[in-house]
Amino acid sequence: MVMNMNNLELFMKVAEKMSITEASKELFISQPAVSKAVKSLETDLNVKLFIRDKKNGLMLTEIGKEILVLARQMKGIENKIYQVANQENKLLSGKVKVGSFPAASTTILPKTLALFREKYPLVNIELIEGTSNQIKKWVEDRTVDMGIVASPFEPYEYKILNKDHMLAIIPDNHSLSQEKSVNLKKHQDDIIFCKGGHELAISKTFETHNIKFKESLTVQSAETLISMVKNNLGIGIISNFTLSSVSHNLIIKDISPKITRHIGIITHAFNEVTPATKEFIEIMLSSYKSDHVN
Repeated sequence: MVMNMNNLELFMKVAEKMSITEASKELFISQPAVSKAVKSLETDLNVKLFIRDKKNGLMLTEIGKEILVLARQMKGIENKIYQVANQENKLLSGKVKVGSFPAASTTILPKTLALFREKYPLVNIELIEGTSNQIKKWVEDRTVDMGIVASPFEPYEYKILNKDHMLAIIPDNHSLSQEKSVNLKKHQDDIIFCKGGHELAISKTFETHNIKFKESLTVQSAETLISMVKNNLGIGIISNFTLSSVSHNLIIKDISPKITRHIGIITHAFNEVTPATKEFIEIMLSSYKSDHVN
């Protein structure tokens, strides 16, 4: 059986959008043509790739999820073949899909993108932002070629960019403004957490030091955390890396016990990534580390 690659690519786009309508709009193809391509692929493979759920709409079947991962691998191999051939001709092209959380996008990516684009103008970069846990899932199912995430990195291969640590932020009129550090156990009822991939590091440290992990107030972004702290709603706990990506006029304090984590790059295997992805990673490592030499 010779697989119709066009049908496979249309299936991937529908799976990405979880909508035949949205897929057809993005590809400038009629909805009937997209539906026909998916049905044709299902017929060729003799499996059901999608189901329609009254509550959740279009959903991938279990076999559909497996085939989607394999299809992305096939697309990645095709991309790699062209990149290897173009590299031989001194003309690197193709696409690199990068998963990143917002603080990394703000702090790490601009310089990397500028250097990479100057060196390889024919390579397209697609950036997808999310939490560290989302990015790890995207690496797992090959939605992205590489991810920038917070530790832990296992089971993926990884290269460490930065050792990060948690800090406390308070307004200048806070009772702790003259203290050297914030004792988390003493002030555990006043803590505001900001989700950012460091939850595991916090929970392990709290468990080790017999501190109750209370989520009385948890926010999604650094900007929201800063706003909450400014309004005297509590003591903000945030990573130094994330805090460096936003502007504020709050007082920064060390915390005890200390909480550390790492920021790094993950892939399935560094020796299997496309030539363009390999170059992007090398430029990121060299440019970021050159800016953070002790």
